[in-house]
Amino acid sequence: MRLGYYGATMKAVIEKLVREALGIISKGMQKPVEGERPHREEIVIEHPTDLSNGDYTTNAALATARQFRMAPLEVAHLLKDYIDLHKPDAVERVEIAGPGFINFYLQKDFFKKSIGEIIEKDGDFGKSAIFAGEKVIVEHTDPNPFKKLHIGHLMPMTIGTSIANLFRWNGAEVKEAVYQGDVGLHVAKAVWAMQKGITEDPYVYGNKTYDEDAGAKQEIIELNKKIYERTDAEINKLYDAGRKASLEYFETMYKILGTKFDLYFFESDTAKIGERVVRDHVGEIFQKSDGAIVFHAEEYDPSLHTRVFINSEGLPTYEAKELGLAKAKFQKYAYTKSVVVTGNEIREYFRVLLAAMKFIYPDLRDMTKHLPHGMLRLPSGKMSSRTGDVISIEEIMSDIKKAVEEKGNTATDEIAVAALKYMILKSSIGGDIVFDFEKSVSTEGDSGVYLQYAYARTNSLLEKAGKKGDAHAERSEMHEVEKLLYRFPDIVERAGREYAPHYITTYLTELAASFNNFYAHEQVIGDGPESAYRLAIAEAFKIVLKNGLSILGIPTQERM
Repeated sequence: MRLGYYGATMKAVIEKLVREALGIISKGMQKPVEGERPHREEIVIEHPTDLSNGDYTTNAALATARQFRMAPLEVAHLLKDYIDLHKPDAVERVEIAGPGFINFYLQKDFFKKSIGEIIEKDGDFGKSAIFAGEKVIVEHTDPNPFKKLHIGHLMPMTIGTSIANLFRWNGAEVKEAVYQGDVGLHVAKAVWAMQKGITEDPYVYGNKTYDEDAGAKQEIIELNKKIYERTDAEINKLYDAGRKASLEYFETMYKILGTKFDLYFFESDTAKIGERVVRDHVGEIFQKSDGAIVFHAEEYDPSLHTRVFINSEGLPTYEAKELGLAKAKFQKYAYTKSVVVTGNEIREYFRVLLAAMKFIYPDLRDMTKHLPHGMLRLPSGKMSSRTGDVISIEEIMSDIKKAVEEKGNTATDEIAVAALKYMILKSSIGGDIVFDFEKSVSTEGDSGVYLQYAYARTNSLLEKAGKKGDAHAERSEMHEVEKLLYRFPDIVERAGREYAPHYITTYLTELAASFNNFYAHEQVIGDGPESAYRLAIAEAFKIVLKNGLSILGIPTQERM
C-alpha cells in the first residue's frame, strides 16, 4: 500500500489489517470446549490521548485473548508479527504497550501529505459517506407559542442542530423539524389572560390564576375546548393574532442563533390525526377509563406505566398528538431515521409513547431515536416558564456581551452565540449544565470565544503573509499540530455514530491550543526555507477549525 491514506481511510486500512491478523490466529486456535460459549469484546481502533503512544492504538489483543485462550501479550506479539509483514508504507512502526495494546506510528511524510489534502479538500475535509442513503429527520427546539423563548430552549436547539450537521457531514440527507404546541391548556391560559387585557407574559398570569381561582380554572378549561374546536370567532381572532406574533418572534431568534428549519409541525394539526388513531384502536390497544382513553403500558413492560391519550374532556393529550406527529412526519418526509431531541423530564413518557407506537406504527417505532438531554441552569438554579422565573435568550445574550465588553473586547451576537453553544456542547449529552459566564467568554481556552479568536487570528496571520502556503515545501521537523489535524475525519465519524458532538468540541479546543503553541515557537511569516510549509499548516488549521465550528453551529468571524 502506498502513502496517501488519510484520516478515516487510514483507520479503515489499519482495522482491516488487524482483522486479517486475527483471522489468521483464529484458524490455528483450538476448538472451543463443547458447551462453552465464545467470549467476544469489541475491538477498538482509536487515537491515543497521549501523542507519545502513537497515532492509532488497538485493544485487539486484550479483546480476543480469552477467545483464543492465550495471554493478551501472547496475542499481541502474534498480531504484531503479522502486521509488521503486511503494514502499509504509511505506517512507520508498530509497538506493543502495557498489558497488550498495539500502537501504530505513522510516517512523517504521511502528515506532510495530509496537510496538502486538507488544503485541497478545503470545506469538504472531514466529510464521509458512512450514512449515505439515509434520510434523517431531526426534530428539536419545539417551543410553545404564547410562551417565552428562554435559555432552556437553547439545549435542544443547539444539540439538535449539531446532530443534524453530523448526519450531513457523514453523508445523510437531513431535514430539521420543529414541533410547536399551538393548542393545549397552556395556550388557553394565555388566551384567557389576553381576554382580560394582559399583554405582558399572558401565560404566566393565566397559569397563576388557573392554580389559585377555581372559577377561572373552569373558564380556561372551557376555553381550551373552544380553541381546539375553533367554534368562537372572537376567540379565534385573538388566538390567531397571538399565534402569528409568537411564530414571527421565533423566526427572528432562529436566524440570530443560526438555526433553520426545513419542516414545521403544529399540535393543532397532529392532534386531529392522533385523536383518530387512538379512537380507532380503542378496545384493541387503548382502553376507556373514567371517561378518558388510556394505554396500559405496564401490561407489556413492567417498567412502564399507564398514560392518558384522550382526556375526560374528549381532547387528545400530548401522547396522542405525538402519535399523530409520527405519522405526519413520515407523510411529509419518508425518513429512514427520526431523531427526537427533548429534555430528560419526558424520558419515561416517551418510553410509553414508543411502546404504543410499536403496535400502531412498528416500522416508524424502529426508526425513531429519542435523544434526551439535561437542563441548562444558571448558578441560581432551574428556571420555570410556569412561574415566569425564566431568562429569555435575548437577556442572556445581552449579559454575555456585557461580560465580553468588560474584558475590553468588542461584543457581537456571533460571540454570544459561540459562548452559549460551546458551553452546551462541551459535555456529553444527558447531564445538566450550569452556565458559567466567566468561562463562557474566556479567550484563554475552553470556550467558543477562544475558538473564534483562534480562527480570527489565523485569518489575520494569513492575510498579513500575503501569499499562499505550500504543503510541498521544505520541512525539517514535524510539529505536534500536524499529528492532530489529520484526525478530524475520524472525530467527525465517531461523533456521528455516537450522537456525541462533544468529541468535536474537545478536539477543536486541543487543536487550537496545539496550533497556538506552534505559532508561538515557530516563525511562520518570513523568507526562511520552511516558512511556506508553516503557512500551509496555518491554512490547514483554519480550514479544520472552520469546518468543525460549522458542525457545532458556531459562527466564525474573519476579524475580532
